[in-house]
Amino acid sequence: MTQPTPRFPAPPGASLPDGQRIRRAWPNPGAGPRLLFFSGGSALRETSAVLKNYTHNSIHLITPFDSGGSSAVLRQAFDMLGLGDLRNRLVALTDETASGQAQVAALFSHRFPADGNEQALTQEFERIVQGQHPLVQSLPQRLREVVASNLRRFSEEKPEGFDLRLASIGNLILAGGYLVQQEDIGAVLEQFTDLVGALGTVRPVVTESAHLVAIHKSGKRTVGQHNIGSEECLARGPIEALELTSALHGGHPLELDADPVSLDLIRSAQLVVFSMGSFFGSVLANLLPRGIGRAVLENDAPRIYIPNCGRDPEMHGTSVNHCAAKIGELLGRDADRDLGLGQALDFVLVDTTGLHYESPMDLDALAHAGVQVLDVDLANDGGDRIDPRKLSEILLSLVL
Repeated sequence: MTQPTPRFPAPPGASLPDGQRIRRAWPNPGAGPRLLFFSGGSALRETSAVLKNYTHNSIHLITPFDSGGSSAVLRQAFDMLGLGDLRNRLVALTDETASGQAQVAALFSHRFPADGNEQALTQEFERIVQGQHPLVQSLPQRLREVVASNLRRFSEEKPEGFDLRLASIGNLILAGGYLVQQEDIGAVLEQFTDLVGALGTVRPVVTESAHLVAIHKSGKRTVGQHNIGSEECLARGPIEALELTSALHGGHPLELDADPVSLDLIRSAQLVVFSMGSFFGSVLANLLPRGIGRAVLENDAPRIYIPNCGRDPEMHGTSVNHCAAKIGELLGRDADRDLGLGQALDFVLVDTTGLHYESPMDLDALAHAGVQVLDVDLANDGGDRIDPRKLSEILLSLVL
């Protein structure tokens, strides 16, 4: 059988990163390339914080299906999409060189203590709402006014007995904005992108509330993104597919249209990246809404998958080749096309020398399917994770 012809010739590993392309991006990041990432909130945080030094035009499409922690409490109170991963990425992209931005990041990252009593938590929250808390007093005036307005609205709307333990102030501010903006999350994100000086674009793949369901090969189901990867989930065996449901308990299956703004962003991207992170709960979940796969395939930009190094508890022995095939399956299903793997993905990026991968690699199978394997130096000094600077520079090198 003839090996498929790659859409884009892979640069020799020795030529990555491409210093010439990086030098073109570095002096003027405001005109930098549009790298688009499908991801969750935490795995790409460090890379996002580095990448903003090279380009201010990166695009981050985030799963809004988080059903644990502070996001879960908010979602139960307001039947809204998960905000935690969106907040996380906004903070990572904050312009740290601008006046007051360190204070912005500190406020958005602040959490109430887990062991605080209700009275103490309520008193601290009221100090923040009234602008008397040091984290608020240090903010630039314009941002302080928006924060106060949003938190007042949240305070008025929150149900009695709302649990503030471990609540993220950034999530509460965004939730208040969501209420002020009549549940238009896009307007909230645009406002805070401007206010915090985020050097990139952050959007959810859908703007409606939904929860994630993992369907196992055994036929069993795990409901809730926060449960995927748990010991109970692992005991049910490998994950075979994903779907969306309307609620954590007693919900019905959902098929949702993707956010139209996100679809336009996909079509505009110069490189499409399926990034490291929880493969099923974050990366693959982004491809469930209608229109995502079609938009990706309508864009002729290169597409690259970055497998997790180390252990991803969701993987359950799933190979890198199988993960790549799952990406292709969802892209093709949405576009009503049977895709060869080499038509869905152009590159898989690994470092088999410097990093440890728990998942079987089967790189020969990828190459035989027409996917070009870039086996390059990605490891940090400790060799336990991907170095964000190395990754940023290699991705910039692949932009046409």
